[in-house]
Amino acid sequence: MKMTWPLSTRRLCLRPVLATDIDAYARMWADPTVVRYLYHGVLDRAGSVDKLSERTGNGELAVGHWLNLAVELHGEVIGDVGLHLQEGPHRQAQVGYTFLRSVQGQGLATEAVGAVVDLAFASGHVHRVSGSLDARNARSAAVLSRLGFRHEATLVDNEFIKGEWTSEAIYAITAAEWIRAQGSPRPF
Repeated sequence: MKMTWPLSTRRLCLRPVLATDIDAYARMWADPTVVRYLYHGVLDRAGSVDKLSERTGNGELAVGHWLNLAVELHGEVIGDVGLHLQEGPHRQAQVGYTFLRSVQGQGLATEAVGAVVDLAFASGHVHRVSGSLDARNARSAAVLSRLGFRHEATLVDNEFIKGEWTSEAIYAITAAEWIRAQGSPRPF
């Protein structure tokens, strides 16, 4: 699905990640608090450049690929939200997100993730969107809960990350549930 960018919300602008976003991403990924529950640890600038190159793309929503979007507030990149349309007949998508510590707790992640979930359901391809997170990450769980996602499972000690066993919490919402909670997805 070819998109027209940027995607705007009440306070935010979402657009494809660019190589020129490196300063914001390097700041985000250098913060131990921000990366605590991510698969990777703290990254130096070179590591951030490598990781960022994996996220840049053409802004197309395509099955089997992640669409990563930079989230801007007043023209400054404050975070990242991604959507992965999974292959197969089940019409599933997964959402992920990371935000600078300085903007957390202001509802910005909820706003950005909500826009991406709207995008997923408006695509017509997606029946269900899920989010997987470290079960200790209460703030991330709260983002999904505020959007109407339900906690479906906790997979106990199922991943070995950064030298320790971690449990994974799975949250999800179907298109019908989203429409009941939020109204019809807005057209894109």
